Amino acid sequence: MSRIDESLEFIPVRIAVLTVSDTRKIEEDRSGQVLVDRLETAGHVLAAREIIRDERDQIAEQLRSWSKDPEIDVIISTGGTGLTGRDVTVEAHRDVYEKEIDAFGTIFTIISMEKIGTSAIQSRATGGVANGTYLFALPGSPGACKDAWDGILAKQLDFRHRPCNFVEIFPRLDEHKRRK
Repeated sequence: MSRIDESLEFIPVRIAVLTVSDTRKIEEDRSGQVLVDRLETAGHVLAAREIIRDERDQIAEQLRSWSKDPEIDVIISTGGTGLTGRDVTVEAHRDVYEKEIDAFGTIFTIISMEKIGTSAIQSRATGGVANGTYLFALPGSPGACKDAWDGILAKQLDFRHRPCNFVEIFPRLDEHKRRK
């Protein structure tokens, strides 16, 4: 069963938060702030924070840039995961991924179903890896960000989480790029 092994030392992770919105400013960014508050409360480090418009190429470029930054371990975006014409965050993420974490969206949907029922079908939350960095795209509502953090990311970004977690495999994410 899933648990935190208190005998292990917590390892802070450096996390960038990207809000995708055509209208929000940083002081109005409730979803981004939910993520910042939760990651800092957990003991992680806010490595960067930006708001960017719903433009696929701009989102992908920001994800690529941050994924290559050695001071950033994880990128969490919020917004643009729905079904409307301007919702292009998922496509931008997939433009950048080297590997997709298929079960992330599935587990997010299961968690969302408990809160919002079949409306969870409208979310396209996704996760993946690029350049040795984890990337996660969450819906733009504060509730969805809370659900994703509390239900998935808080555990998977905690080195002490057992039986396994994302942090313990950081060193192996880009092993295919190393010379032998």
